[in-house]
Amino acid sequence: MNLIVILICVFSPLGILWLTYKSAWLRKAGSIIIAYIIGCTLGLTGLIPDTEEMHAIQTTVASVAIPIAIPLLLFSADLKSWARLAPVFIKSTIFGLLGCAIAIIIGFHLYGKSNPELFAHVGGMLTGLYTGGNANLASLKMTLGVDNTTYILTSAYSTIMSAVYLFFVIIFGKRLLSLFMPDFKDDKTIEDDIVKVENHEEELFLGLFRKDNLKDLGTSLLLTVCIIALGAGIACLFPKDAFQSVFILGISLLSIIASLNKRVRRLKRTFEAGTFFILVFSVAVASQVSLKTLTDVNPDIFLFITVATLGALFFHVLLSAVFRIDTDTTLTTSISLICSPPFAPVMGSALKNKAVIGPGIAVGLFGYAIGTYMGFTLSKLLLFIGQ
Repeated sequence: MNLIVILICVFSPLGILWLTYKSAWLRKAGSIIIAYIIGCTLGLTGLIPDTEEMHAIQTTVASVAIPIAIPLLLFSADLKSWARLAPVFIKSTIFGLLGCAIAIIIGFHLYGKSNPELFAHVGGMLTGLYTGGNANLASLKMTLGVDNTTYILTSAYSTIMSAVYLFFVIIFGKRLLSLFMPDFKDDKTIEDDIVKVENHEEELFLGLFRKDNLKDLGTSLLLTVCIIALGAGIACLFPKDAFQSVFILGISLLSIIASLNKRVRRLKRTFEAGTFFILVFSVAVASQVSLKTLTDVNPDIFLFITVATLGALFFHVLLSAVFRIDTDTTLTTSISLICSPPFAPVMGSALKNKAVIGPGIAVGLFGYAIGTYMGFTLSKLLLFIGQ
């Protein structure tokens, strides 16, 4: 049974990618959401037994997947290009990060004093999630030593609120923000292809395993193994209880350094390969959910996440409005931070504005790069505040 569970976690992403390739409706839902649905279904129906031995297997699979995913996701981050983006996008990114931090601190003051350590962990993970996406959420679970129950609840509730947020900004965002924010002015100095990231989910299934991409895929995996080995070696120099934190933060830093090399950034399909391992992680973790887990709901966590999600958008928009940032830049920056880089093209399409796609992806990749560090720092700050 143990081998079957491992195979399900490792190979079900192939089925997910195939489904998102074949179905436009599932493609809009997103592969990450489908992975969580599949994992939760396996756990809730009892197809995967709710035992300590099985949880150990699932945790091991998840713990292996994340260190592989992080470098692959970061290899395509061109931080030099991001630094050369129009000042308006840089300002909007700063406002988005500030808005996220302010909302989480307010949420902690409202709901976190009853259990400071728990809500400091939730706040840290939300910071990572809302500055880059699920990769940061997952890495912070490991970095902060968050238990599976808290992680699953945080992930599940944030998925619900992110879906509400996504619906709002795509359907109503432009109309509402245009009432009090300036329109986008196309800056011809910003090229649509400043940051070239092959992140189209509809091409993910075929593109990842295409013959002409296999060489680059092999090279990126080899580089990933080297970074993991070096990161583990560095972490071994620190006290044992600090190993996990140093390891995750270390491989993130090493991956960012590697991304400064043009040859590394030009490796094909690294972002998609990283997404594949995020799907492995998502299925492994979500499959640990059980009916017992859902009956132990802490309503304060849901309210905390609601305040964090809506507050992050509110404060981002407020700061952008005060400093006269345009609607398209604000919405694209917000969605790239909260929902991750692949949603920048979605937002660009909804706005009918291709010019924001490249910078939007860059913002999201920057969020990937700093999300783990920002989440770790804010978690420690919240814990200090709560004492």
